[in-house]
Amino acid sequence: MPANLPPEAKAKLAKYNEARTIEEKIRALEEFLSAVPKHKGTENIRLWAKRRLAELREELEARRARRGGGGPRIFIERAGAGQIVLLGPPNSGKSSLLAALTNAKPEIAPYPFSTQKPVPGMLQYKDIQFQLVDTPPLILDQPDSPVNNRVVGLARNANAIALVVGLDDPDPGGTLRRLLDFLAERGIIVSRERGIVRIVKDRSVTGIKVEARGRMIGFTEDDLRRLLSQYRIYNAVVEIEGDVTLDDVEDAVFTTRIYKPAVIILNKADIPGAKEKAQETARKAPQDVPILVVSARTGEGLDKVGPTIFKVLGIIRVYTKQPNKEPDPDPLILEKGSTVLDAARRIHKDLARKFRYAKVWGPSAKYPGQRVGADHVLEDGDIIEVHA
Repeated sequence: MPANLPPEAKAKLAKYNEARTIEEKIRALEEFLSAVPKHKGTENIRLWAKRRLAELREELEARRARRGGGGPRIFIERAGAGQIVLLGPPNSGKSSLLAALTNAKPEIAPYPFSTQKPVPGMLQYKDIQFQLVDTPPLILDQPDSPVNNRVVGLARNANAIALVVGLDDPDPGGTLRRLLDFLAERGIIVSRERGIVRIVKDRSVTGIKVEARGRMIGFTEDDLRRLLSQYRIYNAVVEIEGDVTLDDVEDAVFTTRIYKPAVIILNKADIPGAKEKAQETARKAPQDVPILVVSARTGEGLDKVGPTIFKVLGIIRVYTKQPNKEPDPDPLILEKGSTVLDAARRIHKDLARKFRYAKVWGPSAKYPGQRVGADHVLEDGDIIEVHA
């Protein structure tokens, strides 16, 4: 995306970054576009600005429609242990998967675009549930479609995403790559193989603070500060994951990139030649994203969906109990690596504030009822009894 912008264009972009309201952002982007010269080197940045402008205008119209009591409902409130949004092209079988895995009854038809709005359903896994959300299909040959913008908004809000590709596709591997590229262009990264930069503006931070959990390739912190000063960014935290270049940092000025845990679901494993196509598609997928080969029609491979989602979400189940009573059957859902204090805080902030010790039964305990401190790291299936 970096295009050696003239100072006037950088100033206009800084105005966009500082804007508070949607209306202000729209005006600033319109001014920015008028200041960006038209040549091959600015094609990508102009495309980004036009797409962002379209998203903002659509968001503004949606807000006005909600105030007037009209407009379709596109937002789905999270439920269960995690929300997973199903993304895919037309006829990939997302609706059939939702019907096969949950209690939902989406419209299923042999023609494209039968799904017009998001449909949620609950997937039971052991003693918890995941919320799966079917979405209108992504139109990859019309990347600026308003439908695409709405679906990307759902993906950004979700805990994880599932990329669904039908094995009856003439080129499922190519379609998968187009899906991954489509999301990356809109700031959604599903693989940690690719470096990620996040710029968090914070007036309480003095200067530019770099938090690197990766490597800066071909540039120094001084180079980074000089670049950001051109965009009037003087106080911020720059978070770096993986191997990144200065171009990646400049990309982050324009687009907020986020990492979303993901699973790739290759559907329609029951058709002839599906296994060969699945093997070929897997070679084009990121190595750190799990792939499931399933059939919504026959049920093949569907038993692996729940365990895979549980793993990619990076969560654990922790059961609470009171002294001399049985554990609560409904677990707390915590991030992997959470401590006893994190669990106490989730139960009630006063319990965490007055924490003395806890007793633990389960995988993380050396013996049943082990007395532990606040920093004891919990594992999936643990039972805790907090004393305050």
